[in-house]
Amino acid sequence: MADTDPYAPPSADIEVDDPTGLDLASRGARLGGALIDGFLALILMMPLMYLTGYWDRAVAGEESNIEMVAWISLGAFSYLLFHGYLLAKYGQTIGKRVVGTRIVSVHDSKILPLWKVFAARYLPVTLISMVPFVGGLFGLVNALFIFRRDKRCVHDHIAGTRVVVAR
Repeated sequence: MADTDPYAPPSADIEVDDPTGLDLASRGARLGGALIDGFLALILMMPLMYLTGYWDRAVAGEESNIEMVAWISLGAFSYLLFHGYLLAKYGQTIGKRVVGTRIVSVHDSKILPLWKVFAARYLPVTLISMVPFVGGLFGLVNALFIFRRDKRCVHDHIAGTRVVVAR
């Protein structure tokens, strides 16, 4: 009888070197880029929400579904207005540009079309985050995925992307 254990895990090295030579962005750089983008969104949206009275209605739980959808649409439009050109041309948001990272396809390391980045990377996360309880839990799990070896969050897996150092 052979000395090998048929139930042992494979011993082959299954990691493949990236032929593109692109380095994954550090967790700190990814956090920095997200914080910058989030801060820019706050600077834009919070005053508008406050001045229109939406903020007070939302805190009191008195906003209508139509009003909520309108604000989400305005947020998406402003996101594309601020970041659309950089995402389409360089695979970067303003925050990613500042910290020196970019979004590329996990399959061929090319910059994705803007519609795919928006529809597959940002839209699902935004919609899921709106679901009570599930949205908060998803947000936590999404962020914690960064601690995996491939440094890809759930939204990266959904969209087939990875964040690399911009060269």
